[in-house]
Amino acid sequence: MPASSRPTKRQPARLLIVLPSWVGDAVMATPTLRVIRELMPGAFIGGLCRPGIDEVLDGTDLLDELHVGRAVGVMGPKRVAQKLRPRRYDAALLLTNSFSTALIARVAGVRERFGYERDGRSFLLTDAITPPRRRDTPPYDRSKTDPSGWAPVPACEYYFRLATRMLRSYGLEPGEPGPMELPLTPEQRATAHALLQRAGIDGNEAYAVLNPGGNNPAKQWPPDRFSALADYLREHHNLRVLVSGSPAEADLCDEIVARCAPKTGAVSLCRLGVTLGALKGVVSRARLMVTNDTGPRHIAAAFTVPVVSLFGPTDKRWTTIHFADEIELSADPTLPQEEVSNDHPERCAIGNIGLGDVVQACNTLLKRSVRSV
Repeated sequence: MPASSRPTKRQPARLLIVLPSWVGDAVMATPTLRVIRELMPGAFIGGLCRPGIDEVLDGTDLLDELHVGRAVGVMGPKRVAQKLRPRRYDAALLLTNSFSTALIARVAGVRERFGYERDGRSFLLTDAITPPRRRDTPPYDRSKTDPSGWAPVPACEYYFRLATRMLRSYGLEPGEPGPMELPLTPEQRATAHALLQRAGIDGNEAYAVLNPGGNNPAKQWPPDRFSALADYLREHHNLRVLVSGSPAEADLCDEIVARCAPKTGAVSLCRLGVTLGALKGVVSRARLMVTNDTGPRHIAAAFTVPVVSLFGPTDKRWTTIHFADEIELSADPTLPQEEVSNDHPERCAIGNIGLGDVVQACNTLLKRSVRSV
């Protein structure tokens, strides 16, 4: 039945969107948020996010309000739900997969709850969609490795599919989603400027950002190669090098800086008080980022900063972003298309990506960006 002839629900006056928990996933949700905002201009749209995601999205016009909370402990969902109840949301779109976020929406009294059937939460959803399994999805259906596992659907598409299900139930037909986007507030510009001054970056001096961390050590390219890359970028492209990471990655960033040649002058941002808000401003001015598969990659792409992304035993198809100035390097580019890198950790060890391949990718992007200036 065509979408236009389907019975439709009454559009909600107040919509809650439960945002992804990770920085990169939150950025990949922005194309979907933009579509919803444009198709529901009269609705009050609130977002529920974990601490830190509010910094990433600070200044956005995609949401009318951000609720920041974390459902820690047995009573965590109830406490978060109590914060939401006064807003009397009519519907909730759960971009998360967790049981706890579905429970929050239910306890908060949200009448309609859209989400994926994951984590045993189907009974908490009023409108559910089943993510594709590998056995039902080409080309993964040709593999005998974990056929019941979830198919690697890019996060941008994953969120948009769910939003499309919700929008069509209200008689709305979304077009194609646009690119990822991030705002940069005046305060974030100011904190980034101050951070760059502390790092010794003067005026319009060109620099590259290296992001060597990640939530899984198996996703981290070897520190000595990041150091060698920093030396190369300084010597051959006259780029200052800033090494960025979370507070927990400060020692890793220090190790990389210590391994660099003194004349490189690499600086660790971890020791200079970097925040997610300041990082947005720093990344937005960079000539280049080289990163493992982690959140700053998506921040760079949202600001159209050329990025070299390194993938080990995490399949790049989970996070495909279709950014023209990105070069993706996989640990094993010969892995059959039907196989998922996550299932082959030894074959797809990130250390298999050579320094020469990363240098070549950097050269390609830097030459391309010079021509486009």
